Amino acid sequence: MFNGIFYENGIANLNKQIEQCFNSNLGPGDLPVSKRSKKLFGIISPHAGYAYSGACQAWAYKEIAESEFPDVYVILGTNHNGVGKFSASLSNFESPFGVVNVDEGFGKSLMNEFKLLKEQPRDHLKEHSIEVQLPFLQFVNKSRLSDLRIFPVLIGHVDYDDLKIFGEVLGSTDKKIVVIASSDFTHYGPNYGYVPFVNDKKENLYKLDNKMIELILNLDSKGFLEYKEKMDATVCGANAIIAAIETVKVLGCKKGQLLKYYNSGDVTKDYENAVGYGGVVFK
Repeated sequence: MFNGIFYENGIANLNKQIEQCFNSNLGPGDLPVSKRSKKLFGIISPHAGYAYSGACQAWAYKEIAESEFPDVYVILGTNHNGVGKFSASLSNFESPFGVVNVDEGFGKSLMNEFKLLKEQPRDHLKEHSIEVQLPFLQFVNKSRLSDLRIFPVLIGHVDYDDLKIFGEVLGSTDKKIVVIASSDFTHYGPNYGYVPFVNDKKENLYKLDNKMIELILNLDSKGFLEYKEKMDATVCGANAIIAAIETVKVLGCKKGQLLKYYNSGDVTKDYENAVGYGGVVFK
């Protein structure tokens, strides 16, 4: 749905664009190796246009490419339209690389365990935060596309306690999962209605986001939420991040690792309006 907008249309163009994201000066600098020996619980990956955040995505998906293949990738997106609480879809997704199958059985089982999670496919129709993860996910799983399964959940306005319970339920599943939290960090500038500082924009934006990232790496979801609210920071996927933290804690993660942080100003060289991007891995 968003091909040609957030990422290139057509297999060849999209493949070339993703390779450029891996090889760019803001990216990891090379393509993933084929050996899948790492153990991985989850990642945080941005969801802006690939021209801006694709290099950051590449850092996170390189970790996925070099890690053990799970039964299901659970993709937690943000509901930019502001409707719904926990909105699931059992309908397959599609990108220029082909169909991405949803694990219907896993989804129904999870909805049965966590009653706030509802099948609401309409919420997914105009939302990009999950879709823009898929071409990268397919790219790094080229040899396993027929086995690739996802379960997509959009998270809207919900209480912290419900996010914590959802993460605990998700982390207790019998299937081997990897959770993908789709989120950008601070949206700064007049265009976003968020101007907490007017001087040293780049330095202050880095400082603000890095403080939140530090709390995320320490798996302190409550501290992350409290600091975000204190600063009134515009992190669009904060609830997805919180749910992911609570999930990976149950799975056995002790600490996260920051792979890459930059913002759109580093790409455009204009910090008047800028969005932060962080690639985080939970091992």
